[in-house]
Amino acid sequence: MLTKRAKNYLLYIEALIYLAWARFLVVYFPFKQIAPQLGEQMQETSFDNCLGEDVKLKRISKAIELMSTFTLWESKCLDQAIAALKMLERRGIDSTLYLGTAKDKQGRMIAHAWLRSGSLYITGSAVMKEFTTVGRFAKRLKGLER
Repeated sequence: MLTKRAKNYLLYIEALIYLAWARFLVVYFPFKQIAPQLGEQMQETSFDNCLGEDVKLKRISKAIELMSTFTLWESKCLDQAIAALKMLERRGIDSTLYLGTAKDKQGRMIAHAWLRSGSLYITGSAVMKEFTTVGRFAKRLKGLER
């Protein structure tokens, strides 16, 4: 049986692998090729939390946040959202990835991505309210837990 510390290390390694994979996708593929992997376009999953998932969701959120500071590349919001979505998908947990736009102080268009599962925001929640949602991708997986 693995100790809690060993489980955390494995979770951090998983987060790092998914962050690298997500960065690779974002850099080398056009978004129209990535989008189908993110879920149903312009749909949302339920805001209800399933019993017992909160702990998993918070651990994944923490792992993505922590490991994104240790990558050799800049792990941007879209990388983090995709990595967390894939970690949740592996566990059979529904999520919704959001894309938003806004203008910065110089009037330039900027974009942001964040991920929600149930009522909890897994990535990108710190600044999401500053952005207008322009895209949603619902990843429905209930009953597919591995």
